Amino acid sequence: MHESIGKARRVVVKVGSSSLTTTAGVIDTARIDALVDVVAVRRAAGSEVVFVSSGAIAAGLGPLGLVRRPPDLATQQAAASVGQGLLMHRYTESFARYGLCAGQVLLTADDMMRRTHHRNAQRTLAQLLNLGVVPIVNENDTVATDEIRFGDNDRLAALVAHLVRADALVLLSDVDALYTGDPRLPGSKRVSEVRSPLDLDGIELGRSGRVGTGGMITKVEAARIAGIPVVLTNAASAAAALAGEPVGTYFHPYTPRRSTRHLWLAHATTGHGSLLLDAGAVEAVVRRRKSLLPAGVTGVRGDFAAGDPVDLCDPSGMAVARGLVNYDAAEIPGLMGRSTRWLARELGPEYEREIIHRDDLVVLD
Repeated sequence: MHESIGKARRVVVKVGSSSLTTTAGVIDTARIDALVDVVAVRRAAGSEVVFVSSGAIAAGLGPLGLVRRPPDLATQQAAASVGQGLLMHRYTESFARYGLCAGQVLLTADDMMRRTHHRNAQRTLAQLLNLGVVPIVNENDTVATDEIRFGDNDRLAALVAHLVRADALVLLSDVDALYTGDPRLPGSKRVSEVRSPLDLDGIELGRSGRVGTGGMITKVEAARIAGIPVVLTNAASAAAALAGEPVGTYFHPYTPRRSTRHLWLAHATTGHGSLLLDAGAVEAVVRRRKSLLPAGVTGVRGDFAAGDPVDLCDPSGMAVARGLVNYDAAEIPGLMGRSTRWLARELGPEYEREIIHRDDLVVLD
Protein backbone atom coordinates (compact mmCIF):
# COMPACT_ATOMS: atom_id res chain seq x y z
CA MET A 1 0.00 0.00 0.00
CA HIS A 2 2.11 2.92 1.27
CA GLU A 3 5.14 1.22 -0.25
CA SER A 4 3.98 2.44 -3.66
CA ILE A 5 4.71 5.99 -2.49
CA GLY A 6 8.18 5.08 -1.28
CA LYS A 7 9.03 3.33 -4.56
CA ALA A 8 7.60 5.96 -6.90
CA ARG A 9 10.08 7.17 -9.49
CA ARG A 10 8.33 10.51 -10.03
CA VAL A 11 6.36 12.18 -7.24
CA VAL A 12 4.27 15.33 -7.03
CA VAL A 13 4.28 16.93 -3.58
CA LYS A 14 1.71 19.62 -2.79
CA VAL A 15 1.92 21.86 0.26
CA GLY A 16 -0.73 24.32 1.42
CA SER A 17 -0.40 27.93 2.51
CA SER A 18 -0.98 27.29 6.19
CA SER A 19 1.94 24.84 6.23
CA LEU A 20 4.36 27.50 4.95
CA THR A 21 3.46 30.74 6.68
CA THR A 22 2.80 32.12 10.13
CA THR A 23 -0.58 33.48 11.20
CA ALA A 24 0.75 36.96 10.36
CA GLY A 25 1.29 35.95 6.74
CA VAL A 26 5.08 35.79 7.02
CA ILE A 27 6.99 32.99 5.31
CA ASP A 28 8.22 30.50 7.91
CA THR A 29 11.76 29.79 6.73
CA ALA A 30 12.17 26.86 9.11
CA ARG A 31 9.12 25.12 7.62
CA ILE A 32 10.32 25.65 4.07
CA ASP A 33 13.79 24.38 4.94
CA ALA A 34 12.28 21.30 6.57
CA LEU A 35 10.22 20.51 3.46
CA VAL A 36 13.18 21.13 1.17
CA ASP A 37 15.26 18.77 3.34
CA VAL A 38 12.67 16.04 2.72
CA VAL A 39 12.54 16.68 -1.03
CA ALA A 40 16.33 16.73 -1.26
CA VAL A 41 16.56 13.33 0.47
CA ARG A 42 14.07 11.90 -2.02
CA ARG A 43 16.01 13.42 -4.92
CA ALA A 44 19.24 11.93 -3.60
CA ALA A 45 17.55 8.52 -3.57
CA GLY A 46 16.97 8.80 -7.32
CA SER A 47 13.41 10.07 -7.57
CA GLU A 48 12.16 13.09 -9.48
CA VAL A 49 10.03 15.53 -7.51
CA VAL A 50 7.63 18.23 -8.67
CA PHE A 51 6.67 20.62 -5.89
CA VAL A 52 3.26 22.30 -6.03
CA SER A 53 3.38 25.14 -3.54
CA SER A 54 0.68 27.47 -2.33
CA GLY A 55 1.59 30.50 -0.29
CA ALA A 56 2.03 33.44 -2.67
CA ILE A 57 -0.98 35.39 -1.42
CA ALA A 58 -0.32 34.43 2.20
CA ALA A 59 3.33 35.47 1.92
CA GLY A 60 2.31 38.87 0.57
CA LEU A 61 -0.05 39.71 3.44
CA GLY A 62 2.63 40.72 5.95
CA PRO A 63 4.63 43.04 3.64
CA LEU A 64 1.37 44.77 2.63
CA GLY A 65 0.28 45.21 6.22
CA LEU A 66 -2.74 42.94 5.84
CA VAL A 67 -3.81 40.77 8.75
CA ARG A 68 -6.03 38.36 6.80
CA ARG A 69 -6.63 37.12 3.26
CA PRO A 70 -8.37 39.96 1.38
CA PRO A 71 -11.85 39.19 0.00
CA ASP A 72 -11.49 41.11 -3.26
CA LEU A 73 -9.67 39.72 -6.28
CA ALA A 74 -7.57 42.84 -7.02
CA THR A 75 -5.98 42.86 -3.55
CA GLN A 76 -5.42 39.09 -3.72
CA GLN A 77 -3.58 39.61 -7.00
CA ALA A 78 -1.50 42.40 -5.47
CA ALA A 79 -0.61 40.20 -2.51
CA ALA A 80 0.33 37.37 -4.86
CA SER A 81 2.55 39.73 -6.87
CA VAL A 82 4.48 40.65 -3.73
CA GLY A 83 4.42 37.22 -2.14
CA GLN A 84 5.35 35.01 -5.12
CA GLY A 85 8.77 36.61 -5.48
CA LEU A 86 9.45 36.25 -1.77
CA LEU A 87 8.30 32.65 -1.79
CA MET A 88 10.37 31.67 -4.81
CA HIS A 89 13.45 33.46 -3.46
CA ARG A 90 13.21 31.45 -0.28
CA TYR A 91 12.83 28.17 -2.16
CA THR A 92 15.81 29.02 -4.37
CA GLU A 93 18.01 29.71 -1.34
CA SER A 94 16.87 26.58 0.46
CA PHE A 95 17.39 24.18 -2.46
CA ALA A 96 20.78 25.76 -3.13
CA ARG A 97 21.98 24.25 0.17
CA TYR A 98 21.88 20.91 -1.66
CA GLY A 99 23.21 22.17 -4.97
CA LEU A 100 19.74 21.90 -6.48
CA CYS A 101 18.18 24.40 -8.85
CA ALA A 102 14.51 25.37 -8.44
CA GLY A 103 12.44 26.55 -11.38
CA GLN A 104 9.23 28.56 -11.15
CA VAL A 105 6.18 27.40 -13.14
CA LEU A 106 3.04 29.55 -12.81
CA LEU A 107 -0.16 28.20 -14.33
CA THR A 108 -3.76 29.28 -14.70
CA ALA A 109 -6.71 27.07 -15.50
CA ASP A 110 -6.66 28.72 -18.93
CA ASP A 111 -3.27 27.06 -19.51
CA MET A 112 -4.98 23.71 -19.03
CA MET A 113 -8.06 24.61 -21.08
CA ARG A 114 -6.18 25.66 -24.21
CA ARG A 115 -4.53 22.67 -25.86
CA THR A 116 -1.47 24.61 -27.05
CA HIS A 117 -0.86 26.03 -23.56
CA HIS A 118 -1.46 22.58 -22.07
CA ARG A 119 1.19 21.00 -24.30
CA ASN A 120 3.63 23.83 -23.64
CA ALA A 121 3.27 23.35 -19.87
CA GLN A 122 3.82 19.62 -20.31
CA ARG A 123 6.98 20.16 -22.36
CA THR A 124 8.35 22.74 -19.95
CA LEU A 125 7.88 20.51 -16.91
CA ALA A 126 9.39 17.54 -18.73
CA GLN A 127 12.46 19.53 -19.72
CA LEU A 128 12.94 20.94 -16.22
CA LEU A 129 12.96 17.39 -14.86
CA ASN A 130 15.36 16.27 -17.60
CA LEU A 131 17.72 19.06 -16.58
CA GLY A 132 17.61 18.04 -12.92
CA VAL A 133 15.60 21.08 -11.82
CA VAL A 134 12.98 20.93 -9.07
CA PRO A 135 9.88 22.59 -10.56
CA ILE A 136 7.98 24.80 -8.10
CA VAL A 137 4.44 25.04 -9.46
CA ASN A 138 1.78 27.46 -8.30
CA GLU A 139 -1.36 29.02 -9.67
CA ASN A 140 -0.60 32.35 -11.31
CA ASP A 141 -2.66 34.35 -8.84
CA THR A 142 -1.39 37.68 -10.16
CA VAL A 143 -3.39 37.34 -13.39
CA ALA A 144 -5.97 34.62 -12.74
CA THR A 145 -9.55 35.85 -12.59
CA ASP A 146 -12.54 34.10 -11.08
CA GLU A 147 -13.36 32.65 -14.49
CA ILE A 148 -9.93 31.05 -15.00
CA ARG A 149 -8.93 29.98 -11.50
CA PHE A 150 -8.23 26.46 -10.33
CA GLY A 151 -9.71 27.61 -7.02
CA ASP A 152 -7.29 25.47 -5.01
CA ASN A 153 -3.89 23.93 -5.52
CA ASP A 154 -5.12 20.43 -4.68
CA ARG A 155 -6.82 20.15 -8.06
CA LEU A 156 -3.83 21.81 -9.69
CA ALA A 157 -1.54 19.19 -8.10
CA ALA A 158 -3.69 16.34 -9.46
CA LEU A 159 -3.61 17.84 -12.95
CA VAL A 160 0.15 18.42 -12.74
CA ALA A 161 0.54 14.77 -11.70
CA HIS A 162 -1.08 13.84 -15.01
CA LEU A 163 0.99 16.37 -16.96
CA VAL A 164 4.25 14.83 -15.75
CA ARG A 165 2.93 11.23 -15.63
CA ALA A 166 3.75 10.99 -11.93
CA ASP A 167 3.66 7.69 -10.08
CA ALA A 168 2.39 9.12 -6.79
CA LEU A 169 0.93 12.27 -5.25
CA VAL A 170 1.49 13.49 -1.68
CA LEU A 171 -0.89 16.16 -0.37
CA LEU A 172 0.49 18.00 2.67
CA SER A 173 -2.00 19.88 4.80
CA ASP A 174 -2.38 21.21 8.34
CA VAL A 175 -4.35 18.07 9.22
CA ASP A 176 -2.54 14.74 9.58
CA ALA A 177 -5.21 12.64 7.81
CA LEU A 178 -8.80 12.45 6.68
CA TYR A 179 -11.22 12.09 9.60
CA THR A 180 -14.87 11.10 9.78
CA GLY A 181 -15.62 14.58 11.17
CA ASP A 182 -13.87 17.61 12.60
CA PRO A 183 -10.67 16.13 14.09
CA ARG A 184 -10.91 18.58 16.99
CA LEU A 185 -14.17 17.04 18.15
CA PRO A 186 -14.50 13.83 20.19
CA GLY A 187 -15.77 10.88 18.25
CA SER A 188 -14.02 11.78 14.98
CA LYS A 189 -12.01 8.84 13.72
CA ARG A 190 -9.01 8.79 11.42
CA VAL A 191 -9.57 7.17 8.03
CA SER A 192 -6.44 5.18 7.24
CA GLU A 193 -7.30 4.29 3.65
CA VAL A 194 -9.89 4.91 0.97
CA ARG A 195 -10.44 2.14 -1.56
CA SER A 196 -13.59 3.42 -3.24
CA PRO A 197 -16.14 6.25 -2.97
CA LEU A 198 -18.17 3.99 -0.66
CA ASP A 199 -15.49 4.49 2.01
CA LEU A 200 -16.38 8.19 2.06
CA ASP A 201 -20.04 7.66 2.95
CA GLY A 202 -20.93 9.48 6.14
CA ILE A 203 -17.70 11.51 6.26
CA GLU A 204 -18.06 15.26 6.78
CA LEU A 205 -15.77 16.98 4.30
CA GLY A 206 -15.63 20.46 5.79
CA ARG A 207 -13.22 23.27 5.00
CA SER A 208 -9.91 23.69 6.79
CA GLY A 209 -6.86 25.86 6.73
CA ARG A 210 -6.16 29.40 7.96
CA VAL A 211 -5.14 31.26 4.83
CA GLY A 212 -5.72 28.80 1.99
CA THR A 213 -8.71 28.22 -0.24
CA GLY A 214 -9.01 24.45 -0.11
CA GLY A 215 -10.30 21.95 2.40
CA MET A 216 -10.90 18.24 2.68
CA ILE A 217 -13.40 18.39 -0.16
CA THR A 218 -10.73 19.56 -2.61
CA LYS A 219 -8.21 17.02 -1.36
CA VAL A 220 -10.59 14.09 -1.76
CA GLU A 221 -11.48 15.38 -5.22
CA ALA A 222 -7.78 15.67 -6.10
CA ALA A 223 -7.20 12.08 -5.03
CA ARG A 224 -10.06 10.96 -7.28
CA ILE A 225 -8.77 12.95 -10.24
CA ALA A 226 -5.17 11.80 -9.86
CA GLY A 227 -5.75 8.14 -10.70
CA ILE A 228 -2.51 7.20 -8.92
CA PRO A 229 -1.64 6.36 -5.29
CA VAL A 230 -2.22 9.43 -3.09
CA VAL A 231 -1.32 10.09 0.54
CA LEU A 232 -2.89 12.91 2.53
CA THR A 233 -1.07 13.97 5.69
CA ASN A 234 0.44 17.01 7.37
CA ALA A 235 3.73 18.72 6.57
CA ALA A 236 5.34 17.38 9.74
CA SER A 237 4.86 13.84 8.38
CA ALA A 238 6.26 14.61 4.91
CA ALA A 239 9.44 12.56 5.37
CA ALA A 240 7.51 9.53 6.60
CA ALA A 241 4.96 9.82 3.78
CA LEU A 242 7.62 9.99 1.07
CA ALA A 243 9.45 7.08 2.66
CA GLY A 244 6.35 4.93 2.29
CA GLU A 245 5.55 4.73 5.98
CA PRO A 246 1.91 4.20 7.06
CA VAL A 247 0.99 7.79 7.88
CA GLY A 248 -2.02 9.88 6.93
CA THR A 249 -4.74 8.59 4.65
CA TYR A 250 -3.86 6.43 1.67
CA PHE A 251 -6.12 6.74 -1.36
CA HIS A 252 -6.06 3.78 -3.69
CA PRO A 253 -6.37 4.71 -7.38
CA TYR A 254 -9.98 3.55 -7.60
CA THR A 255 -10.72 5.33 -10.89
CA PRO A 256 -8.97 4.33 -14.13
CA ARG A 257 -6.23 6.70 -15.13
CA ARG A 258 -7.58 8.72 -18.02
CA SER A 259 -5.59 9.93 -20.96
CA THR A 260 -4.22 13.44 -20.53
CA ARG A 261 -6.62 14.64 -23.20
CA HIS A 262 -9.69 13.22 -21.47
CA LEU A 263 -8.51 14.45 -18.08
CA TRP A 264 -8.04 17.90 -19.55
CA LEU A 265 -11.57 17.85 -20.95
CA ALA A 266 -13.16 16.63 -17.71
CA HIS A 267 -11.31 18.72 -15.12
CA ALA A 268 -9.48 21.61 -16.80
CA THR A 269 -12.19 22.97 -19.07
CA THR A 270 -15.58 24.54 -18.60
CA GLY A 271 -18.37 24.30 -21.13
CA HIS A 272 -18.72 27.40 -23.30
CA GLY A 273 -22.31 26.36 -23.88
CA SER A 274 -24.40 23.22 -23.82
CA LEU A 275 -26.26 20.80 -26.06
CA LEU A 276 -29.48 19.10 -24.98
CA LEU A 277 -29.70 15.42 -25.94
CA ASP A 278 -32.57 13.01 -26.24
CA ALA A 279 -32.56 9.77 -24.23
CA GLY A 280 -31.15 7.75 -27.14
CA ALA A 281 -28.19 10.08 -27.55
CA VAL A 282 -27.48 9.99 -23.81
CA GLU A 283 -27.46 6.20 -23.97
CA ALA A 284 -25.10 6.23 -26.95
CA VAL A 285 -22.69 8.80 -25.50
CA VAL A 286 -22.63 7.79 -21.84
CA ARG A 287 -23.05 4.02 -21.86
CA ARG A 288 -21.89 2.95 -25.30
CA ARG A 289 -19.21 5.67 -25.59
CA LYS A 290 -20.27 6.63 -29.11
CA SER A 291 -19.86 9.93 -30.96
CA LEU A 292 -22.63 12.52 -30.71
CA LEU A 293 -24.57 12.71 -33.98
CA PRO A 294 -26.90 15.55 -35.06
CA ALA A 295 -29.94 13.28 -34.84
CA GLY A 296 -29.70 13.11 -31.04
CA VAL A 297 -29.47 16.84 -30.34
CA THR A 298 -32.68 18.60 -29.28
CA GLY A 299 -31.44 22.04 -28.21
CA VAL A 300 -28.54 24.49 -28.03
CA ARG A 301 -27.62 26.89 -25.25
CA GLY A 302 -24.94 29.57 -25.25
CA ASP A 303 -22.65 31.02 -27.87
CA PHE A 304 -19.65 28.92 -28.85
CA ALA A 305 -17.41 28.30 -31.82
CA ALA A 306 -16.23 25.11 -33.47
CA GLY A 307 -13.47 23.58 -31.34
CA ASP A 308 -14.82 24.91 -28.03
CA PRO A 309 -15.65 22.59 -25.12
CA VAL A 310 -19.40 22.24 -24.54
CA ASP A 311 -21.45 20.34 -21.98
CA LEU A 312 -23.82 17.59 -23.11
CA CYS A 313 -27.01 17.51 -21.04
CA ASP A 314 -29.65 14.84 -20.61
CA PRO A 315 -33.36 15.65 -21.06
CA SER A 316 -33.52 16.94 -17.45
CA GLY A 317 -30.73 19.44 -18.13
CA MET A 318 -28.00 17.69 -16.11
CA ALA A 319 -24.53 17.69 -17.71
CA VAL A 320 -23.46 14.10 -18.39
CA ALA A 321 -20.49 14.61 -20.72
CA ARG A 322 -18.24 17.27 -22.25
CA GLY A 323 -16.61 17.44 -25.63
CA LEU A 324 -15.05 19.58 -28.33
CA VAL A 325 -17.76 20.58 -30.76
CA ASN A 326 -17.28 20.50 -34.52
CA TYR A 327 -19.76 23.28 -35.30
CA ASP A 328 -20.54 26.85 -34.23
CA ALA A 329 -23.60 27.28 -32.03
CA ALA A 330 -25.43 29.07 -34.83
CA GLU A 331 -25.03 26.11 -37.19
CA ILE A 332 -26.40 23.38 -34.95
CA PRO A 333 -30.15 24.22 -34.96
CA GLY A 334 -30.22 23.52 -38.69
CA LEU A 335 -28.62 20.11 -38.14
CA MET A 336 -30.64 18.85 -35.20
CA GLY A 337 -32.66 15.71 -35.72
CA ARG A 338 -31.06 14.97 -39.09
CA SER A 339 -28.93 12.00 -40.07
CA THR A 340 -25.39 12.67 -41.26
CA ARG A 341 -26.25 10.99 -44.56
CA TRP A 342 -29.17 13.39 -45.14
CA LEU A 343 -27.02 16.38 -44.21
CA ALA A 344 -24.25 15.31 -46.58
CA ARG A 345 -26.73 14.90 -49.41
CA GLU A 346 -28.53 18.19 -48.82
CA LEU A 347 -25.72 20.46 -47.55
CA GLY A 348 -22.53 18.89 -48.83
CA PRO A 349 -19.99 16.24 -47.79
CA GLU A 350 -18.41 18.50 -45.15
CA TYR A 351 -21.57 18.00 -43.06
CA GLU A 352 -21.16 14.21 -42.93
CA ARG A 353 -19.43 14.38 -39.56
CA GLU A 354 -20.30 14.11 -35.91
CA ILE A 355 -21.33 17.01 -33.71
CA ILE A 356 -18.64 15.69 -31.34
CA HIS A 357 -16.33 12.77 -32.14
CA ARG A 358 -15.95 10.17 -29.40
CA ASP A 359 -12.19 10.82 -29.23
CA ASP A 360 -13.01 14.43 -28.23
CA LEU A 361 -15.64 13.48 -25.66
CA VAL A 362 -15.48 12.53 -21.99
CA VAL A 363 -18.22 11.30 -19.68
CA LEU A 364 -18.50 13.36 -16.51
CA ASP A 365 -18.46 11.46 -13.20
